[in-house]
Amino acid sequence: MTDTITYADFERVDIRVGTIVETSPFPEARKPAIKLVIDFGPEIGLKKSSAQITVHYTPESLIGRQVLGVVNFPPRQIGPFRSEVLTLGFEDEANAIVLAATDKPVPNGKKLL
Repeated sequence: MTDTITYADFERVDIRVGTIVETSPFPEARKPAIKLVIDFGPEIGLKKSSAQITVHYTPESLIGRQVLGVVNFPPRQIGPFRSEVLTLGFEDEANAIVLAATDKPVPNGKKLL
């Protein structure tokens, strides 16, 4: 476990749900990755992300899937690609990433409370 934080610290991290609407392979990445375009609803809009999720997912299998993302980190340049959000996931037993998601559909852009 890491250091204890306050609830105010947690509130500063803006985690939203969005639907993946576009994907493509990212062969230029140092580690195998997939480029994502995620719809975070009318307030935030479409955002790009790069995710190292190729063990469990193909680009085609991700279209329409809802995911969680941190939308208030600064953009990060990953090779030729500018990632605008951090797509969230967990490591499985083999250290491959499994996407974090809701168990039921919710409107795009809703904030994790």
